[in-house]
Amino acid sequence: MPKSSKSRKSSAGKTARSSVEVQAKQLATEIMERREAARATRAAALTRRKASTVIRTEVTHRLKAIAAAPVAATAALTTAGYLVAVGDSWFAYPIHNVLTKLEDNFGYNVESTAHNGDPIEYMVSHVGQLDKFARLLDKIKALGATPQAVLISGGGDDVAGAEFGMLINNFDLSDSGWNQQVLAGVIDERVATAYRKMFLAVNQLCQNDFHQPLPILVHGYDYPVPDGRGFLGGWGPFPGPWLKPGFDEKLFTNLQQNIGMMKTLIDRFNAMLQTVAKGFSNVNYIDLRGTLSNGANYKAFWANELHPTGDTLFGDKDGFLAVAKRFDAVLSKLPVPPPPTP
Repeated sequence: MPKSSKSRKSSAGKTARSSVEVQAKQLATEIMERREAARATRAAALTRRKASTVIRTEVTHRLKAIAAAPVAATAALTTAGYLVAVGDSWFAYPIHNVLTKLEDNFGYNVESTAHNGDPIEYMVSHVGQLDKFARLLDKIKALGATPQAVLISGGGDDVAGAEFGMLINNFDLSDSGWNQQVLAGVIDERVATAYRKMFLAVNQLCQNDFHQPLPILVHGYDYPVPDGRGFLGGWGPFPGPWLKPGFDEKLFTNLQQNIGMMKTLIDRFNAMLQTVAKGFSNVNYIDLRGTLSNGANYKAFWANELHPTGDTLFGDKDGFLAVAKRFDAVLSKLPVPPPPTP
């Protein structure tokens, strides 16, 4: 008997997942091979040197603060934990971003590969961020510490930007609004596949260095306002705007209507990411929707179309700090990781 349509779709889905797993494993293997070669080169260089410095560190986990500081003058690092980050501009925005807030306001030490403008598909490519991620794992392990978690931010640049208008059908068409077929291809297939590959590769790299997968925290953004504001206004060489030009191109000129459309888009992105995250026991999905305002006071929370505010000009309306608080709420509940073993 011929297979039913449902059976064929199920078989195709399993084949696609298997292909992603193979690609992720191959990517992680290649990265680890490059790291092994780099370690050997470094070890040989240190052997050739006439003199080198050996630094020994001791990691002590404290559950409560000591009553008084030690009398002896010693160099020590006190931290809420080491974090390793892979991501986009929410982790790399100039001066203030989620990571700087986690360091300055919550006491974490963060090592990051994040780069402005990187799509998640690029991050998991052969020229993406994971080679540097593996290098950062080595550095933290050499300190005698295990990262508290891996933070990932990505997908916004796969959707927003110069090609954003391709997601929208013209206002004067009978099926105006989001092009559901294009959205499915971009969000539910391409971005979802890139995230699965990212989680699989990160887990394998962590397993290689720390003999276990580490907790992963990932977010799906909040509801932005497509008002045409770019970085520092978006004039001249400055990037942005990323959303309004696409709406203008397709004749959508009503800001409130466009805010509603962005809400629909962000809800779909979050639903996709939450579904992908559920397939990994160590992945913690953080729902940021409603953290930042998209109402009348939205400029207090959004510095431009895509990025939160990050200073104190608006009193307690610090967008990046509000986001960092949501991350810390999850991080603070994670168990203290044991020191790494050889």
